[in-house]
Amino acid sequence: MAKPKKRIIATVRLILPGGSANPGPPIGPMLGQHGVNLVLFCQEFNRQTESFKGQVVRAFAYIFEDRTFEIEVKGLVTSYLLKQAAGIVKGSGVPNKDIVATIKRSQLEEIAKTKMDQLNADTLEAAVRTLEGQCRSMGIRVVPD
Repeated sequence: MAKPKKRIIATVRLILPGGSANPGPPIGPMLGQHGVNLVLFCQEFNRQTESFKGQVVRAFAYIFEDRTFEIEVKGLVTSYLLKQAAGIVKGSGVPNKDIVATIKRSQLEEIAKTKMDQLNADTLEAAVRTLEGQCRSMGIRVVPD
């Protein structure tokens, strides 16, 4: 006999460093209001993201009515990958005027290949153009190879 499905009461979107979650802010306030055991959540999140140690990952936490949870790790954050490839800490405050870094198109293609399943694009070229737009909004200039 099949088990009845649990009803999801909340979906929480998390952007955190992989493998280093703790029950304090920002996790505590987001999940504590739903009655989730924060220590168990942090242990499970750290176990699932230990391969991303020190990198910023995106994940979804699905919280069920019996206060259990399920974590779905989506992967590295695109802006983190772009900043890493460009060698900068943060993007420009005025992206149309201040260019903070340059990046080669071949580097964008590599990032697009890794993020292809998460981008709203059918082809690699469309994915690269999407990333070029994000670079533009961060103050990163894309140069041809």
